[in-house]
Amino acid sequence: MRIALVSTYPPSKGSLNEYAFHFVNHLRQKPEVSEVIILADELPDGQVYPADDESKNQATLRIRPCWRFGAWNNALRIQQACKAYRPDVVLMNLQFATFADKRIPGALGLLTPWLVKSTGPLTAILLHNIMETVDLNKAGFGGNPIIERVTRLAGNLFTRMMLKADLVAVTIPKYVDILTNKYHVNHVVLAPHGSFEDIPTPDYDLPDGPLQIMTFGKFGTYKKVEALIEAFEILQKTHEQPLELVIAGTDSPNTRGYLKDVQQQYAHVGNVRFTGYVAEEDVPRIFKEAAVVVFPYNSTTGSSGVLHQAGSYGKAVALPNLGDLAELVQEEGYTGEFFQPDEPESMAQSIARFLDDPRYRKQVAFRNYTAASGLPMSEVVDWYLLHFERLLRNRQSMPIAAT
Repeated sequence: MRIALVSTYPPSKGSLNEYAFHFVNHLRQKPEVSEVIILADELPDGQVYPADDESKNQATLRIRPCWRFGAWNNALRIQQACKAYRPDVVLMNLQFATFADKRIPGALGLLTPWLVKSTGPLTAILLHNIMETVDLNKAGFGGNPIIERVTRLAGNLFTRMMLKADLVAVTIPKYVDILTNKYHVNHVVLAPHGSFEDIPTPDYDLPDGPLQIMTFGKFGTYKKVEALIEAFEILQKTHEQPLELVIAGTDSPNTRGYLKDVQQQYAHVGNVRFTGYVAEEDVPRIFKEAAVVVFPYNSTTGSSGVLHQAGSYGKAVALPNLGDLAELVQEEGYTGEFFQPDEPESMAQSIARFLDDPRYRKQVAFRNYTAASGLPMSEVVDWYLLHFERLLRNRQSMPIAAT
């Protein structure tokens, strides 16, 4: 198979780039795949994607930037790229804000599956969130009630257009129920998220130095760090051992400048480190050095890649007891300490349980590693390839209509 993947991809800093990176690494190792073409977003001036990789022992990798975050014509440009490269399958790694941080260009980008399907290849979507469960205000797309209602109606319309794809995969069971029942379709399937890497059993002991409390992601919409910093202040007062708070990541595209403002607001708090963008090769170190990984969310927009990463590296987690995240923890076998969203005292108490009891921290870390390693990304890729092969066989066996 020649497979095209519509997605952000490192060194792009766009959402879902890390998932695409690990998915492609495993996809290229499959004998059924001869070529992977990443239809990626354009990089800022001065940055370039790696050159084509034609390694003998794995599928050829080509990266072709053909769309730009925030542009109005992304769907048309991707359609033209698919016409040019003529892949057998086009898989789209999407969420509702993949193509833009503004309503209209973001919505127009979601026409991509429909337009691409019209060019002939098998089309599939991995949809990381759905409009029906997103808190628009907290995700940065809110406004007055009228605008929010219009946004919801538009979301329903563009969801119908995405459902024109041959296969729609989601990672949370209730998403399957919502889409199937609301839109009366039967090709929405539950896809395993998978762990990003096949990582050996981690060392649950921590490096020398301050105990690191780490959070990782794109911040400013429903992921906010103010309460976490205030929780860290509480912990500094109640704990004698040296502590460090590591805020790893960048602003969400919807809230540019957020972390800079937070850094200025809390400049008086010591031992807080803002890393900025974390390159893919530095991600293992960031996780391995952490004593606890914290999820300072006040809403959720789908499955959490960071939770799967934390599990892969054998980390204890403190997280809010809300929405899709709580369901994911229960259904996939993870565990952690829960806190009330946006409440520093509750968050501090959850983190402290791990700082005060190393044995408990290791028990939780081991369980999370077990949950994450139960389904490695290599097996998730096999799951997709089985679906692709079935759909391609069905298409080939369909009778040709008389003219």
